[in-house]
Amino acid sequence: MLATAALTSCELIDYHPYDVRITGPTDVNATNIARIEAACRGKQQVRVAVIGDSHRWYDELKLFVKAVNARGGIDFVIHDGDLSEYGYTQEFLWTRDYLDELSVPYVALIGNHDCLGTGRNTYRAVFGDADFAFVAGRVKFVCLNTNALEYDYSDPIPDFNFIASQITSQAGEFDCTVGVMHARPGDDVFNNNVATVFHEYMLRLPQLACCINGHGHSMRHDDLMGDGVIYHQTGSLNDRAYMLFTFNNDGTYSYEEVAF
Repeated sequence: MLATAALTSCELIDYHPYDVRITGPTDVNATNIARIEAACRGKQQVRVAVIGDSHRWYDELKLFVKAVNARGGIDFVIHDGDLSEYGYTQEFLWTRDYLDELSVPYVALIGNHDCLGTGRNTYRAVFGDADFAFVAGRVKFVCLNTNALEYDYSDPIPDFNFIASQITSQAGEFDCTVGVMHARPGDDVFNNNVATVFHEYMLRLPQLACCINGHGHSMRHDDLMGDGVIYHQTGSLNDRAYMLFTFNNDGTYSYEEVAF
């Protein structure tokens, strides 16, 4: 009788929302990067759908997935951060599970909201390293953690050593580069003491085509530093729109804003 009572009590336990208990796939970015690189090998052009700041808009996220699957012709998807609202473990799992319904692979960056509570640990467990890069066709995507405020400026964010390493990493496999981040120079969570230095490091990447960021919750296309390198800012998913980029191996590209 006591054993039955104890079992019944255990079944009622509800874990804390910041308890990093992961179920389902882990290291998602690495798995999907392998798929992206294999599927895009030899392509002269890649098409990429980019979203950000899905936060708690799960209905809109599911509609986005349906829209991409119905459209076709897209090679992969990038989520440029703020997968969660509060950094709760379940938020990351819900977002992963919805994105897993895509017919194409995807990668997800870390946003400032994803750093709340134990979110950094959950992001690492589910998606992987906060800084990562991959090559699709002959285009290299350098994906960066730029959420300096959430680390109290105690960690090297942005990590200049990582950026510098991407100048030569996979050399010979790519002809141009795209920078991707959550917060861009000038944003409230970016370390703006090093904004100019950051951009100079980005310019060292071979044939930098453009940069893509989230965080601002509105679509914008700005020549931030006045040198012709455009920072394309995705809106929040609540706006029910995404950016669709077509990148060519020679560094030229085009984009459109797509409502769904």
